Amino acid sequence: MYLKCATRSAYEKYSSFQMVKFAIRCSSSRPSHQLIFDRKAKKFQRERAAIREDVELYDYLKEEIGFRLSDRIFDIKREFENAADLGCSRGFLSRHVLAESVKHLTLCDMSPTMLSQAQGTPGLRISKKEMDEENIEFAENSLDLVMSSLSLHWVNDLPGCFSRIIKSLKPDGVFIASMFGGDTLYELRSSLQLADLERKGGIAPHISPFTQIRDVGALLNRAGFTMLTIDTDELVIGYPSMFELMWDLKGMAENNAAFNRPAHLDRDIMLAASAIYKELYTKDKGVPATFQIIYLVGWKPGPNQPVPLARGSGEVSLKDLGKMIESSSKNKKKK
Repeated sequence: MYLKCATRSAYEKYSSFQMVKFAIRCSSSRPSHQLIFDRKAKKFQRERAAIREDVELYDYLKEEIGFRLSDRIFDIKREFENAADLGCSRGFLSRHVLAESVKHLTLCDMSPTMLSQAQGTPGLRISKKEMDEENIEFAENSLDLVMSSLSLHWVNDLPGCFSRIIKSLKPDGVFIASMFGGDTLYELRSSLQLADLERKGGIAPHISPFTQIRDVGALLNRAGFTMLTIDTDELVIGYPSMFELMWDLKGMAENNAAFNRPAHLDRDIMLAASAIYKELYTKDKGVPATFQIIYLVGWKPGPNQPVPLARGSGEVSLKDLGKMIESSSKNKKKK
C-alpha cells in the first residue's frame, strides 16, 4: 500500500509540473516550440482504430461519456443556431444531440476516417470539416455553442485552444466539454512504474500526463470565460487482466502519444506490471481501471448575462439568515 501511494503521488507531481510548465510557456510573449504530445502519432492512432473491423467493440467508454455530456447540453434551455463538435471522433456526442437543441452542427476531427463514420440524429443538419482541434479555424463570433468530448486532453496548447474557442463564440455563447483528469488510469500507471523500478531501477513515462482539475478552471478564467461550472466523475471498469485494458485503450485510440514515450514496452516489464496490478488491485476476479472525467462549462461574456451586485449593496445580513428561514417555515405551516 505504501508503494502504491508513493508512486501515485510522485506521478501527480510530475504530471502537474509538466502541464503547468507548458501552460506558462504558452502564455508567455515568446513563442514556445516545446510540445508534449505528438499530434501526428495521435492522428495515426485514430486512423488505425477507425479502420478496424471491430471498432464498435471499443466505443463503450466514449459512448457513455458522450451521452452524459449531451444531458448537460439539454439542461441549457436554449436553441443553438450554429454549434461545433471539436474532436468528434465517431460521433459519440453528435448521435445524442437533438435537432430541438441545435439547428446546425459542424463535426471536426483530425482523422478523416473517424470523421466519415460520425453521424447525427434525425433532423439535425450537420457538416463535416477535417480540422485539428489544436488549431481550430472558425470565424470570430460565429458559433453559439462549442462542445468537445474526450479530445482536449491530447491538446498541447490548452491556453491557446481556449482562447481560439472563446473568439469563435458569439457573446453569451457557451463552451461545454469533457476530458480525462489526472487520476485516470492511476492503477495502470502505478503498476508500470513499480515494474520499471524493479527491473530497470527507473521510471519511464508509459502513460501520458493528464490535466488536473485545479488547472482547468485557471486556464478557462485566463481565456476570458465566465460563470464556470467544473466538476468531476469517476468510472471504474473491470477487466480480466491488465492486457485486456491495454488492448482496449489501443482500440479507443487512447494509447500513449507523448513525445518522450518509450519506443517499445519490454515483455518482462509487462509481465511484472501485470502481476503487480493483480496483486494490488484485484477485485471480483478481475482488475479495475479508473477513468476520471472532468466536465466543464464556460460562457463568453455577454450583455444579458447575470452579474453580481456591487460590493456593500446587500440589504440583509447573513447573521439574520437563520431567523428568516425559521420565520418562512412557520408561515408555511400556518397556511
